Amino acid sequence: MSTQNFPLPDVGEGLTEAEIVAWKVAPGDRVAINDVICEIETAKSLVELPSPHAGVVGELLVDEGATVEVGTPIITFVTDPAAGSGNGSVAPGTVATAEAPAPEEGGGSVLVGYGSGSGATSRRKRPAERPVRSSVGVIAKPPIRKLARDLGVDLTSVTPTGADGEVTRDDVMKHASQASVFRNIETPEWGSVREETVPAPQAPSGLARGLAPVRPSPAGDDRTESIPVKGVRKATSSAMVQSAYSAPHVTVWKEIDATRTMELVKRLKASPDYADIKVSPLLIMARAVIWAVRRTPMVNAAWIDTEAGAEIAVRHYVNLGIAAATPRGLLVPNIKDAQDLSMKDLARALNRLTLTAREGKTPPADQQNGTITITNIGVFGMDAGTPIINPGEAGIVAMGTISQKPWVVDGEVRPRWVTTVAGSFDHRVIDGDGMSRFIADVASILEEPALLVD
Repeated sequence: MSTQNFPLPDVGEGLTEAEIVAWKVAPGDRVAINDVICEIETAKSLVELPSPHAGVVGELLVDEGATVEVGTPIITFVTDPAAGSGNGSVAPGTVATAEAPAPEEGGGSVLVGYGSGSGATSRRKRPAERPVRSSVGVIAKPPIRKLARDLGVDLTSVTPTGADGEVTRDDVMKHASQASVFRNIETPEWGSVREETVPAPQAPSGLARGLAPVRPSPAGDDRTESIPVKGVRKATSSAMVQSAYSAPHVTVWKEIDATRTMELVKRLKASPDYADIKVSPLLIMARAVIWAVRRTPMVNAAWIDTEAGAEIAVRHYVNLGIAAATPRGLLVPNIKDAQDLSMKDLARALNRLTLTAREGKTPPADQQNGTITITNIGVFGMDAGTPIINPGEAGIVAMGTISQKPWVVDGEVRPRWVTTVAGSFDHRVIDGDGMSRFIADVASILEEPALLVD
């Protein structure tokens, strides 16, 4: 028997600190490798930490509600070598096999999903015991394993391209790639190069870089409540200030007749092919944005400041962000390589994204590296808005409520389903003609979804 400290690990997304939300174990509890020991809240997600050891919980070193830095010991274990735990050395931020069995006696302890510092060796199974499609031995982070499960990809058949043989998201997506849903000859093809940079114009002088400090409101009586700014609210406020005071925003909008979009949504809901999938106008909006991005790629670009000067990164793929209001605050998870998905697969991806966000279980990887975002303010009954761009992106599109209004059709006033599409853009990256063309393209799809037909 030996006592091991377990430090707060980096979950693989550059985590620097996290709040201990809830302990799932107590001193004296016996745990096995992979049992959930606590929930932590990072800047953007609620994460369950699995036990790196098999044994008995010794002491909880951090109280619930406390925020600690990565590397701070949070719990001790009295380990049981016979159960497969050795020296207990865990290097935060490394990656191990996410479904690995306990290591051999004398090997290093494995924190599932985060890994060991010395490449722990899993117990070898005899041929009769070895599963036919086991992913043990495949190096991949938990979000990548989940993506593979969702797409039905066997990780053992994927060719890894990451460092040290790690399977990346691109590896999984490439393996599961489908034929492009865009074959309109008037629409450019996606390039083989995923990203390029071009020289950017000099940023305008005198641009504000921050906010004047705000004095807190007086407190001290029961009429005023003080709410600490941390977690999602802290991350959101920082990102919004950074974006609003670094990227010059311009917003354009267009009111459109979305009746045919509503008719298509109705038909999809009645289709047996979509029986297990929730379909909403957001699906058509997402397809419209992806389609329009190909025709005006600069809305999907990003301004990058470097030591040599500014550049504009033009991305030939779409990681489509969907702003989601959750009980924990505003989250913007994104669908990686959305341009490769069919209508049905995009609908499934939207369903998964929404459900995970509502449950507060969106992993950090799903909230990073977005290229353009949709915010559906229509669900709150809003007609239009001027959304703030996500840092690292050049555009965000807002979809207003869809309601019946009088509309002139062929010289006659008729009731039609009408909505407003608005878009905010980084004017350093894209000019007015490009912004207007992009929003007009999105509007044209919502007015006539048949334009998306192969």
